Amino acid sequence: MADILWSLVAIRDYVGIFITWLFVFAFLYNLSASINTSQKANVCLSLIMMISYSSSTLFDMVIVSHLNYFYFDIVTLAAIFSYKRISKEAMPVSFNYVAIGLSINASLFLAMHYDIEVRGTLYYWWFWNVYVFGMYFTDLIMQLALIVNRDIFGIKKLKNYSSAKFSRA
Repeated sequence: MADILWSLVAIRDYVGIFITWLFVFAFLYNLSASINTSQKANVCLSLIMMISYSSSTLFDMVIVSHLNYFYFDIVTLAAIFSYKRISKEAMPVSFNYVAIGLSINASLFLAMHYDIEVRGTLYYWWFWNVYVFGMYFTDLIMQLALIVNRDIFGIKKLKNYSSAKFSRA
């Protein structure tokens, strides 16, 4: 498994460009799909994500630490929550997936910063797999949610159920 991880590290720039390209695709798809509709929230979410991921490709992972990427995800979360606050229209289902995905990625970046910079870990262990595959998985799920705008894993249903359950108590 360590060999697979180091292979992914070797091609991280290409994977990062591919993931960024998918966010650009999600934005262009949502832009073209919303031309004749009044619902533009998914386009704006896609635009925020496209700008965020496109500008993060300008960072060099060798120079910039995981903490900087953590801050970048926090700023992106602040941007989408600010958009939600100022927007007059209802947020699409993809909003939940983007917010959760960015939160997971930010948590993974913070944990990797702690592991490498604070603890000084330089050898492979299982958490590095969680980091790499978790990050790629959440990025792909966010892109898929932005494109199809469906409740893929039932997060909206779970959110509605839990809010109804806790509001009664």
